[in-house]
Amino acid sequence: MDKSWMHSDRRSKAYEFGVEAFLNFAVENLLTTTHIRCPCVKCVNLKLFRVGIIRDHVYFNGIDQSNKNWTFHGEPWEATTNASRNVEEDDGHSRYSFVSEEIDMDDNDFGDFGSDPYEFANVIGDGDQPVYPGCRKYTKLSALVKLYNFKAKHGMSDVCFTELLILQDDLLPEGNTIPTSIYEAKKTLCALGLSYEKMHACPNDCILYRKEYEDSTNCPTCGISRWKEGKDSILKEGVPAKVVWYFPPIPRFKRMFQSHEIAKSLNWHAARKSIDGQMSHPADSPSWKLLDDKWPDLVMSRET
Repeated sequence: MDKSWMHSDRRSKAYEFGVEAFLNFAVENLLTTTHIRCPCVKCVNLKLFRVGIIRDHVYFNGIDQSNKNWTFHGEPWEATTNASRNVEEDDGHSRYSFVSEEIDMDDNDFGDFGSDPYEFANVIGDGDQPVYPGCRKYTKLSALVKLYNFKAKHGMSDVCFTELLILQDDLLPEGNTIPTSIYEAKKTLCALGLSYEKMHACPNDCILYRKEYEDSTNCPTCGISRWKEGKDSILKEGVPAKVVWYFPPIPRFKRMFQSHEIAKSLNWHAARKSIDGQMSHPADSPSWKLLDDKWPDLVMSRET
C-alpha cells in the first residue's frame, strides 16, 4: 500500500486521500470502527479511538512518520531477515548485560515481544550498530536504553520523550540510528522481554491483593482500605493505595541462558568438583550439600 502521503502537506489532497485510504484499510482488516489504535504523533498507537476521532488527530497532530509497518491496523508484519542471530559475548561479557541495570520500563502496552528468541537476536543485532557512523562509545541499543532510563527517572511524558527523540535525531550526524518516536523505541525495548506485573498491596505491607484476596477491598489483617483516600477523605474506588512491581525471574533467566558463557557461570557451582578437599566456595560447604541431598530435583534443574 502506498504510504508516501504520510510525508505530504496535511493540507494537500494527497494527504486527505491517504488518510481516508488508511482508515478504510484499518476498518476492513480489523473489522471494527470503535477500537482502532491512533497513529498520530501524540498517541503513537497507544490509545484506542473511533474512526472519526482518529481522523481529527491525524489532521491536527499529524501522523507518526516512523510507523512504517501498520501491524496494529491489519498489515502483515515484515520480518527482518538480515539481522544477526548470534548473541554471543565479546571478551566474556554479555552485550546486553547493561540492560537489566539501566532500564526502567513504565509501560507494557506492546505485550510480550520477547517470546521469540530470534526476535531478541534481531534486537541485539540492531544494537551492534553505532548510534551514528564513527561513534565508538554508544550503540543504537545502549543509547536508547540510556534515553529511556532518563525518561523513567525524571517522569517524562510520552509526548515530551518523543520530542526529545526528534531533537536528538536533528542534533546527531546524518545517518544516525536513534528512533524518532516512542512507538519505535518501545517496540525495540519490549523485544528484550523485560516484562513486569503490577500488584495492589496493603499500605501496611500485610498482603498482596492476589489469589484469594484478588477481589477484597479491605486488608484482612489490619482492616485498612485497598483504595486511595483523597484530600476530602473520600475513598477513590478503583485507585489502589499502594502498588508493587513484580519482575518475573524466568524471562530474565531465559535471556541469560541464551549466552553460552553466562550459562556456564550460572551452573558452575553445580558442575565443579573440589579437587583438593578444601572449601574454596560455598558449594563445598555442608549446608550447601545438605540442600542438594534434600532437594535433588533442584540440583538437576541447576545442572540442566
